[in-house]
Amino acid sequence: MRLSSNAQRTTLSVPIAGSEKTLLSRVEDNLMPLINLVFLLLMFFIAVGQISSTSLPDLPGSKAQQSPEQPRADLIVKSSGDWFVDGQSITEAELLDLLPVPNNETPLRIGANRSMTMAAMEKLFQRLESGGYKDIILLVEPGS
Repeated sequence: MRLSSNAQRTTLSVPIAGSEKTLLSRVEDNLMPLINLVFLLLMFFIAVGQISSTSLPDLPGSKAQQSPEQPRADLIVKSSGDWFVDGQSITEAELLDLLPVPNNETPLRIGANRSMTMAAMEKLFQRLESGGYKDIILLVEPGS
């Protein structure tokens, strides 16, 4: 059985037993906190979402912050596996003779190409450890 809209309206506007408010007014009262919450969220996002006229700072590792000056390395290892000390190519036999004397205050700084294999680096580290180097700083270029 279908009620006409007049019958529905009459039912909603009749006070509920034990209360002087109608069902429709009670529903409207319960919707007010929800409407207030939606309004507050809308105002919050309008205030927070304002477009800033200042530009964002440069992120670490970005091109703008990179200095053209390269860090100083005692030993440079190229991707081909060649070793260089002070710009001159050296052999494995000359390695320990041309590097600075190992000491506890200053670690050895090695600049390595990021395409070097770990096996080649491990061989180099073992050779340096046998020569008395305990602290090594490995300088690599971050990947992009």
